[in-house]
Amino acid sequence: MYHAIRPALFRLAPEASHTLAMGLLDTLHCLGVAKKLAGARVDDPVELMGLRFPNRVGLAAGLDKNADHLDALGGLGFGFIEVGTVTPKAQPGNPKPRLFRLADHDAIINRFGFNNKGVTHLVEQVRKSRFDGIIGINIGKNLSTAVEDALADYLLCLDAVHEVADYIAVNISSPNTPGLRTLQFGEQLDALLGPIRARTTELDDIRQQPVPLLVKIAPDMSEDEIALVAQSIQRNQLDGVIATNTTIERQAVEDDPQSDEAGGLSGKPVFDASNRVISQLRDHLPAIPIIGVGGIDSGEAARQKLEAGADLVQLYSGLIYQGPGLINDCAAALSGTSGSKKPAA
Repeated sequence: MYHAIRPALFRLAPEASHTLAMGLLDTLHCLGVAKKLAGARVDDPVELMGLRFPNRVGLAAGLDKNADHLDALGGLGFGFIEVGTVTPKAQPGNPKPRLFRLADHDAIINRFGFNNKGVTHLVEQVRKSRFDGIIGINIGKNLSTAVEDALADYLLCLDAVHEVADYIAVNISSPNTPGLRTLQFGEQLDALLGPIRARTTELDDIRQQPVPLLVKIAPDMSEDEIALVAQSIQRNQLDGVIATNTTIERQAVEDDPQSDEAGGLSGKPVFDASNRVISQLRDHLPAIPIIGVGGIDSGEAARQKLEAGADLVQLYSGLIYQGPGLINDCAAALSGTSGSKKPAA
């Protein structure tokens, strides 16, 4: 069904197409027919970070920034959904156009800039949701907040979402908020993750409910940089890592007329870079859960993420090109697997 309507969706501007598709999905969900797009959810439970995931396939942050479509998306068969990135205050993001399809490469470039309705709205939407899978909430900083003051924004979001999140992901790797990626390295990373870890532990104790804390990193790192990030993850006792966000590299798509658009590149061209980061992280972090994301467009691609060292996977751009059937294709391909197949060094 999706491949029959995709040409019509692709004739629209990408952001208009996204809005239309989400509205259509909400309508189909209300009518009780959305599940027919993907079939019944694959039942392949796995326990990680103290959480029970119905299956290993999740939705990456960015598609449902405000948790406005949680139930409709949940009906497509995801084991978990990550909403956000959310910031303390609502913000419009970057000027349009800011989303570009590179269809010959099954890729997307975006420079949204954390457009969202603010953390209060997102929390209200999560509270209303009936999705019975795992809900992750991805947090970031407002554009108007200086990088050196970013910690305050992350703590504001953390305080707001802790009670409704199954896990929390700290986004320090979007290329679309100036200076954000500098927080991934050295003393700046420890200065951010240390207080966030301490505050999360404090909230866990107050509410008697541990909420796993993860960090989302970029694919554009050297082996030495990955090692330093891994050390900080261990030092600050994070519960997991999401690898990876979009890339600023363009070599794989340099023949596309839109390749020079600013923003983060996602989709098939990021697959190998993401797997490289996952593999090197697994060498350094043999016991810490890794969520693998980047370029998954088939069940086989999902299996390769686990072979690189991931425990769970997330979809985004592949869903745009392949449709909802990809969710159960990946979940079925991973059914019964043990995860983290790459042997530790």
